[in-house]
Order: sequence, then C-alpha cells, then structure tokens
Amino acid sequence: MKTTFKVSYYLRSNYENKEGKSPVMLRIYLGDEKANLGSTKIFVDKSKWSNKTSRMIGRTAEALSINASIDTLTTTLMQIYRKYETSEELSIDLIRSVFLGTDKEYTTFLPVFDKYIDSITQQVGKTLTKGTFYKYKVVRQNFQDFLQAKYHRKDIGLTELTSAVVQDFELYLTSVVGGVHNTTTKKLRNLKTVVNYARNRGLIMHDPFANHKLRYELVDRGYLTEEEVLRIMKKHFDIWKSHTNLTHP
Repeated sequence: MKTTFKVSYYLRSNYENKEGKSPVMLRIYLGDEKANLGSTKIFVDKSKWSNKTSRMIGRTAEALSINASIDTLTTTLMQIYRKYETSEELSIDLIRSVFLGTDKEYTTFLPVFDKYIDSITQQVGKTLTKGTFYKYKVVRQNFQDFLQAKYHRKDIGLTELTSAVVQDFELYLTSVVGGVHNTTTKKLRNLKTVVNYARNRGLIMHDPFANHKLRYELVDRGYLTEEEVLRIMKKHFDIWKSHTNLTHP
C-alpha cells in the first residue's frame, strides 16, 4: 500500500513580531504520523491569512511572494518524499532531517557563502578582479546584517532561503543600505551566483530567485568619468601617433 504524504501550514496566532505579524508554521504527515518542522520564517498579518487554503489572501505583491515561497517549500518537501518513496529508508524522520539539512555538511547559508568566497580567491588577478571579489564580501556582510535586522538571527537555514527572503533583502538594500536600482540589482545577482553554487552542489533543491527578474535600468549620466575621459584621450593619441609615425625616444 502506498504511503500518503501531506504538507500543511498554519499560523502561530499567539505570537506576533514587531510588525504585528505571526509566523507561518510547517507540519508534515506521512501515513498516520506527523511532525512539526517549526517556523518557515514567513510572517503574515492574521487578518490576511486563510486557514482554509493555508495561504495569504489577495493578489498583492506581498501575497504573491509569500504564497510563492510556500509553494517552494511544498515542492522541496515533495521532491524529498518522491526521492525516497520506494525506499525502505522512507520515514517521517528521514524527510525531516533531509529538509532541515541535518544530514548534510552545510545546513545554513552563510558558511556556504564563505565556501564560495574561498573557492574564487585563487581566481583573483586572473579571471576575477579584486573589485569583483571585494563586492562578494560586501554582499555577504550586507546579507548578514539584513538577517540580524529583519529576523534577529545570525544565519538562515538553506531550506529557509525562500523568495520572500530575497524580496525582503531587496527591500533592505534599497531602504537601509540605500543603493540605487542598478547597485541593488548587482548585489542580488551576486547573491544569486552563490545560491546557484549551492544548488549545483545539491545543498539547495529549490530556486529562491525563480520569481525575481534582475534587470538593470538604462542610466544617462550626462557626463563622463575622469577614467573614461583619459581612456578616450589615450585612444585618440594612439590613432594620431599611428598616422604621424611618432615614436618616443
């Protein structure tokens, strides 16, 4: 007989964060067994939560993002279940440990970020500039500061890194760090590179950026930087020199 597997969400209505929102909790069922997996780190206004559908009500950007994050968690859990569905190893504890990452070397995101930074260190000066390398370190610090400011945490679980977290980080970069659109987009692209690094190694089974389009805006500065002026002057000088056969002694 095939064992049924179910994922459900409920609101911890007896708790509210500073924004007056309650955490969405996660529970799984395997046959007659059930296990609570704790908070999803998704917070919702109680008046905007549907107990019937276990989703946020409405079609606002916030609702769409949160519901997409819930779908991502469900998909991840279903993938784990299907992977072990026909195995004798299948148990509710196995699904829980794989989902929470307790069966892996890495269970949280920042150590993976550090691992990625270490992996590109040897590329500096070859295929990677010092400036680009430094930018990854800045994004890592930005993300750590964001986790502390938004969730009062020093790190986040790999399975907790959802679309809603990415959206919150984008808002943090814009409103707190104060970056313009293109700077924020570049930092999000750097973060996505690290996420893909984790996904390619089987550390993350979902894509937190699936619902995010990272596009740069065209900007007319109306002026040239000093570096650009010098580059143009050098180019014109080289052209003039080639036509006059001018050489330095």
